[in-house]
Amino acid sequence: MRVPVSWLREFVDAPASITPDELHAALVRVGLEEEGLHTFGLEGPIVVGEVLEFVDEPQSNGKTIRWCQVDVCPGDARGIVCGAHNFFVGDKVVVTLPGAVLPGPFPIAARKTYGHVSDGMIASARELGLGDEHDGILRLAELGLDPEVGADAIALLGLDDWAVEVNVTPDRGYALSIRGIAREYSHATGAEFRDPADASRWSSGASQGDTRIETANAISVILDDRAPIRGHEGCSQFVTRIVRDVDPSRHTPAWMISRLGLAGIRSISLLVDISNYVMVELGQPLHSYDLDTIRGSITVRRAAPGEKLTTLDGQERALDPEDLLITDEEGPIGLAGVMGGERTESTSSTRNVLIEAANFDPITIARSARRHRLPSEASRRFERGVDPAVAVAAASRAVDLLVELAGGTADAAIGRVGTVEDRSPIVLPADYVNAIVGADFTRQEAVDALTAIGAVVTEAADGDLVKPPTWRPDLRDRADLAEEVARIVGYDRIPAVLPTAPPGRGLTREQSLRRSVSTMLASTGATEVMAYPFVSEEQLGLFGERVPAVELSNPMDGAAPYLRTSLLPGLVTVAQRNLSRGLTDLAIFELGVVYLPGAAIVSRDAALPSGTQRPSDAVLEDLEASIPAQPLRVAALFTGDVIRKQPGLAASGASLADALTAAEQVATAVGASLDVRAATSHGLHPGRTAGLYLGDEEVGIAGELVPALAHELDLPRRAAVMEIDLSRLMEHAPRDVSSHPIATLPAATQDVSLVVDASIPAADVLGAVTEGAGALLEHAELVDDYRGPGVDSGMKSLTFALRFRAPDRTLTAAEATEAKLAGVASAAAKWGAFLRE
Repeated sequence: MRVPVSWLREFVDAPASITPDELHAALVRVGLEEEGLHTFGLEGPIVVGEVLEFVDEPQSNGKTIRWCQVDVCPGDARGIVCGAHNFFVGDKVVVTLPGAVLPGPFPIAARKTYGHVSDGMIASARELGLGDEHDGILRLAELGLDPEVGADAIALLGLDDWAVEVNVTPDRGYALSIRGIAREYSHATGAEFRDPADASRWSSGASQGDTRIETANAISVILDDRAPIRGHEGCSQFVTRIVRDVDPSRHTPAWMISRLGLAGIRSISLLVDISNYVMVELGQPLHSYDLDTIRGSITVRRAAPGEKLTTLDGQERALDPEDLLITDEEGPIGLAGVMGGERTESTSSTRNVLIEAANFDPITIARSARRHRLPSEASRRFERGVDPAVAVAAASRAVDLLVELAGGTADAAIGRVGTVEDRSPIVLPADYVNAIVGADFTRQEAVDALTAIGAVVTEAADGDLVKPPTWRPDLRDRADLAEEVARIVGYDRIPAVLPTAPPGRGLTREQSLRRSVSTMLASTGATEVMAYPFVSEEQLGLFGERVPAVELSNPMDGAAPYLRTSLLPGLVTVAQRNLSRGLTDLAIFELGVVYLPGAAIVSRDAALPSGTQRPSDAVLEDLEASIPAQPLRVAALFTGDVIRKQPGLAASGASLADALTAAEQVATAVGASLDVRAATSHGLHPGRTAGLYLGDEEVGIAGELVPALAHELDLPRRAAVMEIDLSRLMEHAPRDVSSHPIATLPAATQDVSLVVDASIPAADVLGAVTEGAGALLEHAELVDDYRGPGVDSGMKSLTFALRFRAPDRTLTAAEATEAKLAGVASAAAKWGAFLRE
């Protein structure tokens, strides 16, 4: 929110000498965030000049310039070259003299051009920062100004003003107005605040309790939202005013243009500028219609299926049944709270104007703005909540400006349909504020703070009843009130005392194991990443057949409306981004949850508890059952070279082995043991894919991407991935870690090569050997898988390295051989294995 200081001073007593730093500091004290400072970037001398004479001089380049004599001070005529032709002798204009600086910065100096020495420049509105108009110079008569020659043009046009910018959090929509910021400045400094929404300030104003509806000159309005979407009533109040016989050819005055410009809004036309001016001043978005183009009565309703609207930007938009519309008898004339329609817009031929000041449901407006990608200043305010009690005053303020600046005549009628709901009081128990804030505020300080923000405080038996003001929809419970007291009285009153952590607590078992996994993978050189949990339908099917997924009713990105069922698509996206930036050797991993919907999922139209009271146990159980399962997973992706080329060592590219190593590291970190078996999986190479098992339960997958898929995803031809259900892995991890003494007696090592059917997994054969070898076997691993000459077709030779050790003696070769043969016998009995000759 940008706040022009001259505008702010109209409603609060800010010192004339206040600096931007002082204004920022005051607003920061009440919780607003400092963003920046905005000025017009002008330096004088910039004065009012009068055109005494000029001569049109055609040039060889086809242009015709004017050699002008301009009086910039009585008796001081300057020769100035000008390329514009929209002015006449006797016109008063803005002259930037040598030494002046225009926005850019663009310094002005006397210079020779087109055969003359131009001693300054006649400025356009765009060059002064007053707008985008650059077709000609700024004629002061068009702004209704007739100043003396030589007067300071910067002060005349309000270009000596400045604005501070503050960040307004979404819960404080009232601060998106000069009215709201002036009130906050008053809270911070104690300066007197004058409410610009006070109807007595405007000649056409009416009290907030005025109930005059549809006199002879008012237009009929119908609120037709009897079946609101998700329980949200689309429009609670619709106020209309009519101004007739306006002069749309009149220009917006300079003071309004400069204030709007500092507030970040460009000047368009007088009728539109007045609506924007009142919106910034009071926080109530307005819309002005060409009354003569409206057919019949106005109806506020939801869009019908297949309905379309051409908005002010000339775009035809297909409407959603959730969109709230302003319509007449011929169809839609506006997308409520977002943008008006082209058919009824105010133009240069508009003579009669209908002013609309309405209150719309924040959720409805937010969804329409995002759905149609139409963020606007109006929707930004409606999304955060607009004061429903300011609508009549805002419409009356706009009417007064139209009468004053556009020469219109106001109808007496104030059309008002709908009501302003009365706020329910909140019980604030005695000493509650101090208990939750941790400060020592007196009751009177709390009452004064709540009264200052506009609340009505009534003393009750056990505390106070606090009725929040209409402009603070964010104040819903006593905790909100406690926060307001702390904010207004001063955060500096809250003691800076760190709480003492209770003894005997630390990480939970799951947290500790999760940290061990991430530490293990990071220590091997992999980088932990965090990908978005939102995926597209195409991504859902990358590494598995299309599975049911949770679809968001209001996704951040319409192209990715689903919650992920695997971590791998997110890792692919991260890899693509890094590869596009030249990082080809990647080892990345992520720990995160996936979302696996069960039979019951809350649909987008399901009614949810209001939040004003605790739901029943049955409702909570239903909600809990509707939440999708969210198991924790760990996934990794490897591309490029795992070992880079160096002297005496060839490069080693990423492969299945790296994915399996990462899986083994994960299992080691949690104290579990994984079995690896040949497998197939969608998107992975059928000959280079392994299933990861805990006993007979598959808990993960590892493999290399199918080259065609890797090419389609813009990844290197060889890319390896692995994904493990970490939740299941941690469930099977031992809860007590036991240590073994370091063996001091020598080990006996032997190898054994067994021939088995090629279809039998090596892990099953190894398991049989381990089981048969008994307690003397300390370690066993597969070191070779041979298929070729010397081994029958359909068979394979598996070589295992065995290490034997006894805790109390040195084993003999005979004892080690006996244990080895026992393992061979076990493999022969289970899988028909025999020793390779």
